Amino acid sequence: MTTLEIPEAEFARRRASVLTDLAGATGLVFAGTGGGLEEDFRPDLNFQYLTGIIDEPGAVLLLDPSAVQSSRQQILFLTPHLPEVERWDGWRGPIDASLKQKYGFKTVMRTSHFAGALLQSCKRSKKAACLHPLSNHVSPIGPDLEVLQKLQQRIPGLEIDDSSLIVPRLRAVKSEPELAMIRRSAEITEEGFSSILSMLKPGVSEFDVQEAAEHGYRSHGSRGPFYGTIVGAGFNGTILHYRANSKIIGEDDLVVIDSGARYGSGACGYGSDVTRTYPASGVFTERQKEIYQIVLDSLETTIAAVKAGVQYSELDAISRKIITDAGYGDYYPHGVGHPIGLEVHDVQPDPTAPEGAVITIEPGIYLPDENFGVRIEDDILVTADGHVNLTGNIPKTIDEIESSMATYQT
Repeated sequence: MTTLEIPEAEFARRRASVLTDLAGATGLVFAGTGGGLEEDFRPDLNFQYLTGIIDEPGAVLLLDPSAVQSSRQQILFLTPHLPEVERWDGWRGPIDASLKQKYGFKTVMRTSHFAGALLQSCKRSKKAACLHPLSNHVSPIGPDLEVLQKLQQRIPGLEIDDSSLIVPRLRAVKSEPELAMIRRSAEITEEGFSSILSMLKPGVSEFDVQEAAEHGYRSHGSRGPFYGTIVGAGFNGTILHYRANSKIIGEDDLVVIDSGARYGSGACGYGSDVTRTYPASGVFTERQKEIYQIVLDSLETTIAAVKAGVQYSELDAISRKIITDAGYGDYYPHGVGHPIGLEVHDVQPDPTAPEGAVITIEPGIYLPDENFGVRIEDDILVTADGHVNLTGNIPKTIDEIESSMATYQT
């Protein structure tokens, strides 16, 4: 099967778009630091989105539309090449023509030159832009704003503008290569849920279900889950972000499974976010059917309203009204959904859903006193005049679920 990826030309187009939107201001995007023996490095997602680079801790992207030479309007700064360190952490090599070609930049420098290059850019433009998200007053200041405020003390008249929505507005609309990767993730996720249906029964553990899903993902081209898989049986299904996954599943339990495959390089890439609620016995009780059908009606009615330009708050109101009218409004404590993309809760820069966005719809009812919860979630591509359900093939009606489980249990 062909491996899908984002072509280098697309990263170049993204950077060119940001350069235009900066309107002459200097912009910075930091990759961030971290990783090592204990965990994989994950770059700042705006940095990854603009460069495609996922393995250069400490890197910086300088966007300088005021530069006279076009080759210096986009400069990639990399941390020093340290052969002794790289014997342990991986060979990075010198800056040469092959490295520039690999990363798609005409100008690549070491971070030892960053301060001087930034100074010259800001002296020339006298205007800088914050591209990283803005922080609230109890959080650390954003990395670009921190640097630019220091330069304000050194460059008289340097202005700093809020441009923190420029990259999120690009990220919110998925390109064809991005959508291809999300679709592949959805296909792999379907395989994982098929694995769940083939083994779910009383007496297995929540972790057994998690392992079945994630093994299914890896067996079909994924490096693993997009986020931490949730498997909540019985009362645990009423805990929204339950993660212990340690209970033995009982005969009468409903099992809430919230999971999705990641598709892409290492710990990076695109993914799916799907929730299904299955009866361990293979058959819903009448009470479980009653609640399940309310949630399913909410899901399907809300999905039907998805189209470009719809307000996220309108979708939430549609979903909530059905559950509230049924008498369970107090048992639906979360929003109806969120965008997905490079992360499971992706950027949402505007109150309306643009054409090309991928969003989740995930209503739920949680009844702790009755020891069960129901959540159903699909991933929806927003189109100009409607939508496409990318995960709709995963069984979710009562008949589909009971029929599928009966097939496996006979």
